[in-house]
Amino acid sequence: MSISTQPNLWQCGPFALKHAMVTLGIFANEDDITRVTKTRASTGTDEMQLARAARTYDCAMTMIRRHDPEKARMELMKYLRRGIPLLVCVDEWNHWITIVKSEQGQFIILDSQDKAVLQILTWRQLKKMWVYHERDTHDREHWETIYDLHPVAPRFRVTTKAKFSIARAKFLRRFENRKLALLWDKYVEDLLSLCRPRTHLSRNVFSLGEFLRRHQEMIVSQVCFWHGDANRREANKILNNMHFVADTYGLVIHDVDEKRTIAGITSLLTLWAAAEYGVDDIAL
Repeated sequence: MSISTQPNLWQCGPFALKHAMVTLGIFANEDDITRVTKTRASTGTDEMQLARAARTYDCAMTMIRRHDPEKARMELMKYLRRGIPLLVCVDEWNHWITIVKSEQGQFIILDSQDKAVLQILTWRQLKKMWVYHERDTHDREHWETIYDLHPVAPRFRVTTKAKFSIARAKFLRRFENRKLALLWDKYVEDLLSLCRPRTHLSRNVFSLGEFLRRHQEMIVSQVCFWHGDANRREANKILNNMHFVADTYGLVIHDVDEKRTIAGITSLLTLWAAAEYGVDDIAL
């Protein structure tokens, strides 16, 4: 699950759909999607198979076709502005990718063939990958240009939608942050047990960043005191990863839950320390 590379050349479709749903706060296993789509090494996955899989997660995946690149770009932007991810088949309809954001004339895509998965492309680069050339059946010297796009829209109100940006994409592309990308769903699931998505009705709340400003030093010091082998730098890295993920999904903490959140995050960090460094015998 989460933001990861495909293990073969034929599973790009299920991975692309999985990555689209990650941005919507829906965490699906790529192997489960593959079973629904009935993807095979010999045939790959087409748009009808992916649409069927999207419906099992209460999402609709439609198909829009444009022949003019500028009209295709305008259609793409219309959905990205609404926060709706899109699947696009590139390289002459040989590989599926996911487009999740446009910023400053660049596009953030998730490509399961890339080691870092997250990529930042200019419109010129994306257009070159995206276009499909089809020979006219009546005029064999004429080639039609085709730009198909497939928005993946939830059929329910999404409260945990990811807000990716160029800066966040660059951060996740760093080698030292690959593990965070691989464990993305685990971080979100743990945080959702302690935090809530920010809405226009949210009152008396504060960000996880503010929470960590108040309590991070105390939590890390306490866990490292209990577990003398725990590495302080690594412990801080985990809390900083939580901060990054919480900000990406706009998660906040209610004032009344502050003490509960201290206990919850301390427990999570303690479980990490015990798993990473082991637990000494306790004399009874």
